[in-house]
Amino acid sequence: MLFNTLEFALFYPLVFVLYWFVTRRSLRLQNIMLLVASYYFYGRWDWRFMFLLIFSTFLDYFSGLQIHRAGTRAAKRAWLIASVGINLGFLGCFKYYNFFASSFADMVGAFGFESDPIFLTVILPVGISFYTFHGLSYVFDIYYDRIKPTTDPVDYALFVGFFPLLVAGPIERATHLLPQIQRPRQFDVARAVDGCRQVLWGVFKKVVIADNAAEVVNSIFEGSATASGSTLLFGAVLFAFQIYGDFSGYSDIALGTARLLGIELLQNFSFPYFSRDIAEFWRRWHISLSSWFRDYVYIPLGGSRGGTWMKVRNTSIIFLVSGFWHGANWTFVAWGALHALFFLPLLLSGTNRSNMSIVAQNRMLPNLRELMGMVTTFLCVVLAWVFFRAEDLHHATGYLGGIFSSSLFSAPVGIPLQLLMLIGFFLLIEWGGRHGTYGLQVIGLSWPRPLRWVLYYGVLFLVFRFTGRSEEFIYFQF
Repeated sequence: MLFNTLEFALFYPLVFVLYWFVTRRSLRLQNIMLLVASYYFYGRWDWRFMFLLIFSTFLDYFSGLQIHRAGTRAAKRAWLIASVGINLGFLGCFKYYNFFASSFADMVGAFGFESDPIFLTVILPVGISFYTFHGLSYVFDIYYDRIKPTTDPVDYALFVGFFPLLVAGPIERATHLLPQIQRPRQFDVARAVDGCRQVLWGVFKKVVIADNAAEVVNSIFEGSATASGSTLLFGAVLFAFQIYGDFSGYSDIALGTARLLGIELLQNFSFPYFSRDIAEFWRRWHISLSSWFRDYVYIPLGGSRGGTWMKVRNTSIIFLVSGFWHGANWTFVAWGALHALFFLPLLLSGTNRSNMSIVAQNRMLPNLRELMGMVTTFLCVVLAWVFFRAEDLHHATGYLGGIFSSSLFSAPVGIPLQLLMLIGFFLLIEWGGRHGTYGLQVIGLSWPRPLRWVLYYGVLFLVFRFTGRSEEFIYFQF
C-alpha cells in the first residue's frame, strides 16, 4: 500500500478512528489493533511475504529471551550468532544470492573457465532490509545488556511491524520505540497538528518534487548516450532532488502519521543538501541507517580509537557495507566507495566534526565559506548519485564521461521551467525551516494566521495540482 494513494487515504482514517475512539481505553487492544492494521498494510503488497515477516519477528523475539536467560557468555553469543546468521541468511538469499552467483561466474569466466550458475527466481520482499535491521538491533541491545527483552509478543511484533515505518524506515531502535508501545498514549492536539504539517510536507516532496522530477530523470538517463554534458549534469542534479524528495518525503509521512497516533519515530533527515562537507551530509542523510552502522558495526570494529590504519579501515568498511545494503549491484558498492573517498580526507585531517550545527545559524544567509562548502558538497553528492541511479558500472562511467565532455558548456535541453520553479519554491521552504526537523515545522509559525494558512493551502493546492502520477517509493526496492 502506497502512502500517496486513495487506498491509504481510506485506510488511515479508519485506523485513526478505531485507535482513538474504539480501543483507547485499553492499551492492549490499541496495540493489537495497530498490529492487525500493520499486517494488513504489509499484506497488501504480497500476502506471501507475511510469513517471512512473522517468522523473522518470532525468531528475534525468541532469540532475545534466550540471550537474556542464558547463563554464560558463550551461550548468549551462540544465540546471538544463530539469530544474526538466520536473519542475514534470509536477507542474503532473497537479496544477494543472484548477485554473488553472477559475480562468481564473471570472475571464473575472466580466467577462461566456464560456469553455469543456478539463479533463484524470487521476488525481493518489500522492506526486508528495514525490518531485518529492526530485529538485529533488538538482539544486539539485549546481548550488550542495553535493554531487557519484552515478554509480550504483541508489543515486540508491533515494534518490528508498525506500519508507518515497516517498508522504508526509519530503522527504529527498541530502546526508543518499545517503551512508547508499552505505555499508555494520550491524544495531544499540538502534536497532532504538527504531525499533519509533516504529512503535508512529505506528500508535497513526494508528489510534487520527486514524481515530477522522475519523468525527466528517467528520460535523461535512458538517453544518456546521446545527451549533452550539460543535460546529463542537470539529469544528475534532478535525480538528487528526486531521491531526496522521495525518501525524505516517505520519512516525513511516516513520522507524521505516527505522531498522530501518539508515537514519535526517529528523525531520518535533517536538510542534508545544506551540508558543508560530506561528514555533515552523512549526519543528516538517512540518519537511522548511518547511526545503525555506527553503533552496531563501526564501534564494535574499534571505531576511531586505533591508529590511522584502523580509522581508514573501519570507515571504508562502513561506507562499502552501507552501499551494499542498498542493493545487489556493483554500482551501489561504487557509490559507497566514492563517499568513503570523499570522507577520508576529513577524517584524517580531524575536521570531520567541524560542522555540527545547522548552516547559517541565526542568520538569514550563509557566508561565502559556507556557501562554497554547500556547493562543493552538493556537487560531490550529485556525482556519486550517478552510480546510485545507473543500471550498471558501464552506464555510470559512460554517464560521467558524458558530463565531463566539451558539451558540458552547451545549453541543456528538456528541462521543464515549471519543475525548476517548483524546486526553487521547495528550497525556499526548506531553507526557511532548516532550524526545525522538517520544512514546514517552524516556517510561518510567527506569521499572521491568514498568511500562514495561505502557505499551507498553497502547498495543498500544489499537491492536488500534481496528483496523478503514482510512482513507487525508491527505497521500497531495498
